[in-house]
Amino acid sequence: MHVTIAELNVYPVKSARGISKTRVRLASLGFEWDRHWMVIREDGTFLTQRTHPSLTRIVTALTPQELILTSEGREPLVLPLAPQGASRPVRIWKDSCEALDQGDEAAAWVTRVLGDPVRLVRVPEVPGRRANPEFARSGPAPIAFPDGFPILVCNRASLDDLNRRAPEALPMERFRPNLVLEGLPPFAEDRIGVLEIGAVTLQLVKPCTRCVIPSTDQRTGVRGFDPLPLLRTFRFDRELLGVTFGENAVISRGVGEILERGAPCRVSYEN
Repeated sequence: MHVTIAELNVYPVKSARGISKTRVRLASLGFEWDRHWMVIREDGTFLTQRTHPSLTRIVTALTPQELILTSEGREPLVLPLAPQGASRPVRIWKDSCEALDQGDEAAAWVTRVLGDPVRLVRVPEVPGRRANPEFARSGPAPIAFPDGFPILVCNRASLDDLNRRAPEALPMERFRPNLVLEGLPPFAEDRIGVLEIGAVTLQLVKPCTRCVIPSTDQRTGVRGFDPLPLLRTFRFDRELLGVTFGENAVISRGVGEILERGAPCRVSYEN
């Protein structure tokens, strides 16, 4: 079985438009710059496409020194990659941690795009979050602002299987993966324990439970066909009490290494 990397994606701002990459550096928190910024309410609670699908209208780009945000009809917002800003508490699900506020100009820019009063924050130099140790059993796994784990792995054949059952085909971007595998049977990712890509080793530790986001067009923010009811008929996990698609992963080895699209992968299945 010849398994390769089909896609690499980075999402600098949580729930905003992602960036397709041909190569990406693996950092201690996951893919470099992935979900290092986040939109919050004034009380510090995180926002996503679950409640604000218009986040897809924020287009992200990275230069060696800057994050650039654009949205139709707006002047670009340019932010330095270097951590800066006043510390403030934020909350992601049950996690409370510190973030760096990106200032009034950034808050005003995102507020105009979303139509709600919000702030933009970023990960501090020393992040305080960790992946759930119940699943990340190999040791502390630091994370930025993803829902719970540093890397999301999906399988192209699994999407093909879903699309054969569905009334309309969905693109992989609806599921917002970091790494997409090609060459596996449908849903073989459920059984993978370890994924080796050159000097990089990832552990696949927990199925990804799904919400309304895959129904959202990642270009327009418009809700469309929702695959959850269909997935529920054959992808409901009784232990997690949710519909699953894709696998969350933590890093065992290879921080600082470069991953490239097309690279061969070695998979080890759980016993």
